[in-house]
Amino acid sequence: MNARLDPTALLPTLADIEAAAQVVYRDFAATPQYRWALLSQRLGTDCWLKHENHTPVGAFKIRGGLTYFDQLAQRGALPKEVISATRGNHGQSMGWAARRHGVACTIVVPRGNSLEKNAAMRALGVTLIEHGDDFQEAREHAIQLAAQRGAHMVPSFHTDLLRGVSTYWWEFLRAVPQLDVVYVPIGQGSGACSAIAAKLALQHPVRVVGVVSSHATTYADSLAAGHVVEAPVTTQLADGMACRVADPEALAVLAPHIDHIVQVSDAEVAAAMHALFTDTHNVAEGAGAAALAAALQERDRLQGLNVGLALTGGNVDAPVFSRVLAG
Repeated sequence: MNARLDPTALLPTLADIEAAAQVVYRDFAATPQYRWALLSQRLGTDCWLKHENHTPVGAFKIRGGLTYFDQLAQRGALPKEVISATRGNHGQSMGWAARRHGVACTIVVPRGNSLEKNAAMRALGVTLIEHGDDFQEAREHAIQLAAQRGAHMVPSFHTDLLRGVSTYWWEFLRAVPQLDVVYVPIGQGSGACSAIAAKLALQHPVRVVGVVSSHATTYADSLAAGHVVEAPVTTQLADGMACRVADPEALAVLAPHIDHIVQVSDAEVAAAMHALFTDTHNVAEGAGAAALAAALQERDRLQGLNVGLALTGGNVDAPVFSRVLAG
């Protein structure tokens, strides 16, 4: 891992998180967490589900967008235009927050991206550009575009994003302090790093387990190797975890604090999406169901523990979800 990085400097403090919550709550209230009886029965132990699918954009990312723009505003550094890259939920977060602050927003997505996520971004006033065959190519194009236009490039991982994302884990650990272990999907790393931030800020003993797609293993491979290892992306379902190149700053945070990593296949994710709908009648996108898929994989070792799962988003295209339910 890059020794020059100070991972603790990237993480928000308890005071930062509490202040960020007040920013987030201007736009929506704390999301609920429930102990669903059927889900607990399926897992064989008490299981709590944090409903980040209940935010105004259907995913947790909006929290980070709100605090990122708030920090720009506090520094007097709001630009005329922001540019970023996404598979969907980060782009909706940027669109929502940019509109709130009167800033133009251009988002680059890879070709073949979710039609419904694209439509949701456009509805928020985003100018959408399709470029490249995966997120990494879209990201590289966004960086070039920002440089050409003199626009502000918003990364997918940044300490000001962590401030907001950490609020949902802060809510979760305060609402259910008895949690023994939580599962969180890893895309670019903001969700898992924010879980660690909240754990440290609250001095909570909970174990944080990271979840990656077995068809997009850069974070698993990079953590094992101690440095960034690029890995191909072949997942057809978990687009929120379809990352080809891990972020070195995220790795620096995760390495000393993540309990372990679980890899889940598209088939396991599809089964978890189906189970979440059956047991809670909530819709989960692929990445949103990954935490349950991992917990089910480790079901035998969870008996007697209080398990927390992050349903990180519900933005799945209707035809895809129809196939999952029919599967």
